[in-house]
Amino acid sequence: MSNIVLGIDFGTSNSAAALIDANGAMRVVPLDGSRAEMPTAVFFNQETHSVLYGSEAMQAYLSGTEGRLLRSLKSLLGSSLMDEYTAVGDRSLRYFDIVVLFFKELKRRSEAHAGQPLTHAMLGRPVHFVDDNPERDALAQETLGRAAIEAGFTHIACQLEPIAAALDYEQRVAKETVALVVDIGGGTSDFTVIRLNPARSAQADRTADILATTGVHIGGTDFDRLLDLSTVMPLLGYRHIGTGNRPVPNSVFFDLSTWHLIHQAYTRKAMHFAKELWTDFTDQTLHKRLMTALDGQYGHRMLAEVEAAKIACSVTGKDTAVHLEFLASALAPHVTAKGMEQALQDSIAQVVRCAQDCVVRSGQSTVDVVYLTGGSSALQPLVAALQAAMAQATLVSGNLFGGVAAGLAYAGSALQV
Repeated sequence: MSNIVLGIDFGTSNSAAALIDANGAMRVVPLDGSRAEMPTAVFFNQETHSVLYGSEAMQAYLSGTEGRLLRSLKSLLGSSLMDEYTAVGDRSLRYFDIVVLFFKELKRRSEAHAGQPLTHAMLGRPVHFVDDNPERDALAQETLGRAAIEAGFTHIACQLEPIAAALDYEQRVAKETVALVVDIGGGTSDFTVIRLNPARSAQADRTADILATTGVHIGGTDFDRLLDLSTVMPLLGYRHIGTGNRPVPNSVFFDLSTWHLIHQAYTRKAMHFAKELWTDFTDQTLHKRLMTALDGQYGHRMLAEVEAAKIACSVTGKDTAVHLEFLASALAPHVTAKGMEQALQDSIAQVVRCAQDCVVRSGQSTVDVVYLTGGSSALQPLVAALQAAMAQATLVSGNLFGGVAAGLAYAGSALQV
């Protein structure tokens, strides 16, 4: 009897899992209640001395529970930070060990759904964990695999995330199709031009059908950072021209706007530096808000509000408030469609250029379909830019969160990891 292979899409913002059951049916695992996507978040609750994961972790933090939240752990893969220790309550843990904890919880929830132990896994990976650094990229994949092994998986393999998304889409293709798969995740944007044919979907080796792959280290968390810097951080002093007609030093604002660096703004050294910045401000209201944000450790909360406004504005096209009443009464700047487009235009242009480069490298003059997947692929300014750049192709929206995991399950089943 063949082993069930769990496809694991360990994402920067959200994670998902899927499997092909004993009857040959693909099942996306409901990891977070009834939802397939599980926020890649871990919260160490100091009040109950427990560890929470996914949406429970986010809810506990945002409700003001005392503890430590960690998000965007995938962003640390391939860096020396993985082996560094960080304070969580009254103890210290390596970032690597926190990744292992998350994998163990994902495995536990998947096994509860499957009703049996799961020891074989197909792990998704971006085209580039780290841009232009093959050594760090290889280290990132090795670290990801080691975390899965330490979490209890005994057999693992890796597949590129955009190829996995293509294998999922192939299940719905009636004839041979050349597709550009656009996988916009939380940390990376990955592209594959691939020849799809349902007659070949069960083959383990699809190398001949993969015409090109490209990727760039830009994703949803970068969009969050840019919107935070353009919408919220100016209310705390970012780009404020202070004493001596000089801008206030900006390192604290960049830390507060970057999911995996927020904790650095709360260190004793960083807090002392921020307090002493008052002499650089001509508008002390801005400095007061900055210190309120730091003293209350509101970085994740502010960024979560920006992320929610980004999604709402993208879906509705309407101005959306970023609720910051916890910083100051009635403080609610708006994310607007025009403002979002302006703040993200350079990053979106880089993403589109990378997509176009993938088509050029494939040797195709055009593609039949542009298949969109990944949580950030629904961002309207990005969709519009891709449509303009690929005017001859049909845009198809896939499963934003479960598509890659499903494709990994298909790949794992074909390969029998």
